[in-house]
Amino acid sequence: MKENLKFIGNFAFILFLVVSLFAYAMFQGGFVSWFLFYAFLPFGIYHIGLLLYPMRNWKVSRSLSRHVIQAGDGVDVTIHVKRPFPFPLYYCICEEVFPASLHRIDSRKEKFHFMKNPEKLLSKREIKRIVFPYFKREFELTYSMKQIPRGEHQLHDIRIRTGDVFGMVKKEVVFTVEEQLIAYPNARPVKMEKQISSYGQGSVSSQSLHLKNTNVATGVREYMPGDKFSWIDWKQTAKKNTMITKEFEQEKSTEILLVLDSCFYDDENHISYEALLELAISLMDELYKQGTEVGLLTIGEETVHVPVHNEPTKKELVRQHLTRLQPGGSKPFPLKLKEELIKLDSGSIVILLTSHIDEAFGDTVKKMKQRMKRVVVLYVPTTGNISETERHAIERYRFEGISFCVLSASALATNPLEVSHI
Repeated sequence: MKENLKFIGNFAFILFLVVSLFAYAMFQGGFVSWFLFYAFLPFGIYHIGLLLYPMRNWKVSRSLSRHVIQAGDGVDVTIHVKRPFPFPLYYCICEEVFPASLHRIDSRKEKFHFMKNPEKLLSKREIKRIVFPYFKREFELTYSMKQIPRGEHQLHDIRIRTGDVFGMVKKEVVFTVEEQLIAYPNARPVKMEKQISSYGQGSVSSQSLHLKNTNVATGVREYMPGDKFSWIDWKQTAKKNTMITKEFEQEKSTEILLVLDSCFYDDENHISYEALLELAISLMDELYKQGTEVGLLTIGEETVHVPVHNEPTKKELVRQHLTRLQPGGSKPFPLKLKEELIKLDSGSIVILLTSHIDEAFGDTVKKMKQRMKRVVVLYVPTTGNISETERHAIERYRFEGISFCVLSASALATNPLEVSHI
């Protein structure tokens, strides 16, 4: 309705100028009056033609250099415009309308220096490019998006504005051009200072979770990709007519479950939350490389459990899930964790990743410690550094036998990540 009124107003104004100059020339007569009329007539006709020119039948497309990237990467974008009729246009301003999910920047490990001021990483993206098409039927423009944050980003609209030289006529059309950009969480190298493998008889220190104790075979199973040739049980293979490998004691005891706190908090800091996601994906990648079976449990608005299994398909499923994940839910994390506790396998090593600890959290972790082989807490303070109250609480938890690893802003900014007490 507003556009229609604007069109009618502009059309009436230009028509009024043409009619007024014609009437002036007719009544006044003489060279000057007719000169003014004929001099303005081409501009008047052009402005009327510009008003009637249909921009909505333009064909606008967008192409991305990559559709799947890591958080912090950049992409090059090309916008292509094709016009069915080459009406002369002096200029066109093309603008990308970005979704809210892209109004943030991810500077990878450098972002952790801003944990006390996360709003500094909030940035309204604006991309405007001016082109001068004149009589061209087709034209294109390119731009780059830098430091793209994690998530699934839907690019929808492209706004194109044009007008005359004098600014009397201005036209604007928004074209819907759907495109999806996926930015996976940034997986970083992890250095583990201490690793624990739990045997059936107890726990012992080890520098590698994936080493097999080939002297103590506890059973057999079907061959899986990655098994060594020396593990094959030839008698069982011949008997069952399929590849059978021996199963060793340590192989059964290195199952690890990562539990990610994805609940919403009033003092939520998106940088500390991103740190937890990067920790989760980085730890999973590192443990996968070591041959350890790793599962994931995310607790937030919804509880999602990806079972313990070392499969490439599960790994990709976890990556996609962490890409879409956002903090949410009204129930506190300790309460939800307590509800999930009864469903967890008591034979697992549990690694909790959280940015909030309180008394209820400590009580839940104590109960979990009684049930699980081992519980490790990876704590990322919301502001990047722990307070004195948190320091005393962590010391108390450690005294009670709960392994705590605090990752401050400075520790998160190092490469590789150094994680202890695992």
